Amino acid sequence: MKGPLKGWPKDLVDLDQLTEAQITTILDTALSLKEVSEREIKKVPVLRGKLVVLFFHENSTRTRLSFEIAAKRLSADTLALSSSGSSMSKGESLLDTARNILAMMPDALVIRHGAAGVPLFLGDRLPIPVLNAGDGAHAHPTQALLDLLTLREAKGSIRGLKVAIVGDIAHSRVARSDMTGLVKMGAEVRVAGPPSMLAPALAEEYGVEVFTRVEPALEGADAVIMLRIQLERQQGRLFPGAREYARVYGLDPVKAGLLAPGAVILHPGPVNQGVEMSPEIYESPQSLILGQVTNGVAVRMALLCLMVDPPEHLGSSRA
Repeated sequence: MKGPLKGWPKDLVDLDQLTEAQITTILDTALSLKEVSEREIKKVPVLRGKLVVLFFHENSTRTRLSFEIAAKRLSADTLALSSSGSSMSKGESLLDTARNILAMMPDALVIRHGAAGVPLFLGDRLPIPVLNAGDGAHAHPTQALLDLLTLREAKGSIRGLKVAIVGDIAHSRVARSDMTGLVKMGAEVRVAGPPSMLAPALAEEYGVEVFTRVEPALEGADAVIMLRIQLERQQGRLFPGAREYARVYGLDPVKAGLLAPGAVILHPGPVNQGVEMSPEIYESPQSLILGQVTNGVAVRMALLCLMVDPPEHLGSSRA
């Protein structure tokens, strides 16, 4: 393995580790690799002979499949583990499991865990790159990167965009990583949600504008990211019901009419149609949700390239 690029972190825990220039490099690399998925033979030999371990301690479909497809399109081998299929279900500690995985000589570890801080914990203790595929309510950096790529493709540039993030902000790792990435790339970010789902001190911590009503957040926005209600992370019921939430905070044609002309709509998935957004919005030309899924593969291909085996044209930047 060539090692990390000079000035780059060994691991990807969240976007606050990266500079604007580094995020731009990831997005540019993802865009160049996106065409691989459009070929008849969807594979390049960039990571041939490398082993990527996918350790998903928490349930996932999109992110796990996206990482697996990304690795295979780069010709890497993959080893998929889940908590139920590992010795952790027999009482083995997380670190012992990771050390046993390391003894198999992998070249990278992709980890999703329900507890915040696990990717950082493992990254500090393992010599290989550790990529965060979502940890508790803390961060989901690869989702934020694919959102940034989707917005840049649609709007040409992220700088100066007005972006609204609507929904369960307090419990969403996607919201935290999106806010970090969008602000770092020069967007103006607004967040909106029920008062019970807005994390305290958001404006000060992330440099965003906070609303308890959705309409002023949507007014003139160039893009909106709708979030799933994180029922599994909430302590008790934080809203009256799905019908009331959809009426007040769900995106429908009337609320979408407040957006700027040409505005686009994103969602990290899975979408609860009729709750976070109406079926008409999900199916509308403004919706880039399936494009986000496509871009997710490209972004994860880019990260594996840059963190496991950086390309030769970036060789002058390597340590």
